[in-house]
Amino acid sequence: MTYSRTNRAEEQQEAYRKAKHITTICEQLHITLDPIDWQQSGMWAPVKVHGIEIAYLQEFGPSDADDILRRVQIKLLEHAALETIHARPRLKASMWSPVDVVQPQPFLSLWIITLETNERIPVIESIRDGQRVYKPYQFDRNDENQFVTLFGPASQGAYHLGEQITIKERDHQYTGEIIYIIPPGKTLTNRKFISRGYHTSAGTTTTNEVIAKYLVDCNDGFPHIVHHSQIIRSTTI
Repeated sequence: MTYSRTNRAEEQQEAYRKAKHITTICEQLHITLDPIDWQQSGMWAPVKVHGIEIAYLQEFGPSDADDILRRVQIKLLEHAALETIHARPRLKASMWSPVDVVQPQPFLSLWIITLETNERIPVIESIRDGQRVYKPYQFDRNDENQFVTLFGPASQGAYHLGEQITIKERDHQYTGEIIYIIPPGKTLTNRKFISRGYHTSAGTTTTNEVIAKYLVDCNDGFPHIVHHSQIIRSTTI
């Protein structure tokens, strides 16, 4: 809805209701919002968390808890990833990919944030002191115990550790080394945030694959989690 001077009071009432609704839901989600200045800015008041702008009030629409959490996650995960690399101004994330890991873990969720530069930054979502927080995940490709903690005991597959393989993800090809073989049933979830949208995974992978997956280091950050069907070719080293 577009507001004018003649319905300024109506806008403020709507902004008040919207701000109260969003604040209440965020409290239930362990998210503390900065004060929302609906009195001065109306529906154009920005909703922020620790100074990080999530969206304007008018962008939320008839939001439920899942929608509000998704909006907050997109912005705070991106912020944590960009802080990790001290990114240049205006650099943004292009994809938000949740990772399916074994449970329990000391965090709520693990995400791979892919930047416009194609760098892949791992970020964890946790509850700390009653608040939802987002921090870089300290990944060590040489720590096999870390792989086991995340994905379970090492498995075997048609391809082997140390093999160089070329893979296809969406419209891109990458070449890297297999550094771990993940047991069947542990892989990227089939949901991804791409830009501001919410999309299913692209490519030739299916949700009912029961063969092992591969952790492939392509020297672009967090290793790629690859289905057998995504492998184009291999070269044993």
